[in-house]
Amino acid sequence: MTAILSPPATPAPPRQHLGLPLLVLAAAQLVISLDFNIVYVALPAIDADLGFGGQDLQWVVSAYVVATGGLLLLGGRAADLLGRRRMFVLAALLYAGSSLVGGLSGSAAVLVAVRAVQGVGGALLFPATVSLINTIHEEGPSRNRALAVWGAAGAGGLCFGSLLGGVLVETFGWPAVFLVNVPLAGAIALAGWLLFPADRPPSRRRRFDVLGALTATTGVTSLVVALVRAPEAGWGSRSVTGCAALAALSLALFALVESRARDPLVPARLLAHRSLITAMLLAAVFSATFSSMPYFLTLYFQTLHGYGAFTTGLAFLLPAVLIAAGTQAGGKAASAFGARPTLLGGMLLGAAGAALLGLALTAPGSGSYAFLLPGTVLLSLGQGAAWTGIWITAAAGVAPADQGVASGMASTALQVGGAVGLALLVGAADSGGGSLAGAGLLDGLRTAVFVIAAGICCGALVSLALRKSPVRTGL
Repeated sequence: MTAILSPPATPAPPRQHLGLPLLVLAAAQLVISLDFNIVYVALPAIDADLGFGGQDLQWVVSAYVVATGGLLLLGGRAADLLGRRRMFVLAALLYAGSSLVGGLSGSAAVLVAVRAVQGVGGALLFPATVSLINTIHEEGPSRNRALAVWGAAGAGGLCFGSLLGGVLVETFGWPAVFLVNVPLAGAIALAGWLLFPADRPPSRRRRFDVLGALTATTGVTSLVVALVRAPEAGWGSRSVTGCAALAALSLALFALVESRARDPLVPARLLAHRSLITAMLLAAVFSATFSSMPYFLTLYFQTLHGYGAFTTGLAFLLPAVLIAAGTQAGGKAASAFGARPTLLGGMLLGAAGAALLGLALTAPGSGSYAFLLPGTVLLSLGQGAAWTGIWITAAAGVAPADQGVASGMASTALQVGGAVGLALLVGAADSGGGSLAGAGLLDGLRTAVFVIAAGICCGALVSLALRKSPVRTGL
């Protein structure tokens, strides 16, 4: 049955109260990004305690990725139609409740289910957070600064997750990486309910596209499962080809449903929105390149040089600080020069940094962390600037009633791009005499890093598709 709903009102709160809501939104992004990375260093302890069989341990990570990637479009539209504050609070409570169950769980199956529920929470929380920023803050320098703060929190969470996870696992055991979320997410839910603009009661003018939501969720989820499974099971395996076929069928049905729906999940006007489509392409490239680098650097630190979980986390502290600085610089640059120069500069800086990292891996004495510093600095600053620029671009010119689904579209591209990119990079690393296992590991890592540099250059070319926008100063 089709529910009848309407977009919520999002009146801007008084200017003097904007700081505290933004702090809450940044904290929400911190929780999302921490949750994505914090569990990695706990995997050996989880396996030893719960007895995951064979390759099943990967689903502690993959269940979160699959659930998030498959439901982001639905979460974005739900924020527009059901209410941004409602979805924010619901998602934060899902995080708190599932994290509590995860920390107390005593079986592998329960833990995987918990990670899937956390992924649902992420799919609801991320677009609600972005759309709240974009409706509370008007387009221009105010929104750019807000997105820079939000981006810095996310960048910090991704890098600090490994360090925090290592400390918690070594001090309290693996359940602590789940239990730490309970008070954080609970406080965010309460603060969001108290601070964010109230949602207007639904009217009868707009309908939620249930069939579109089902076909889109099935299609994107199946695609992400296929991409997650392919590097391990093989591209021609029955499970991968079956998921790929289901994805193709579901997405074709989604396109048919959307062409006939009165209120489609993805309005046609957004598909013609040049800035949004460009931002989606950039998000996919960003996730496939910048976001894949920590995977290969972790292999470099831990497998080649024997770093422990805590030491590896320390190695990512400098990138965390630099990425956060890059997000702030990106916000200021976008206000001063526009989104296109910001994105182009960030991508070129990142490409140069990745190329320097690849060269450092080929140099004599490359085992020293100092050899990685020049590339790390450029890569991290470029990553932060590009991240802020992408979300400024995705929101530019989009009506308030569509901000949720626009952020859902961009974040879906981010998730799918990451899955595609990592699969292709692992394949590239394992070809041409390199490997990510055994004696060929260093050669495989070099290959992957140079391919990342080339991919970021492609992102720089994509950024040129943006129109020059007038620079908006002030505030």
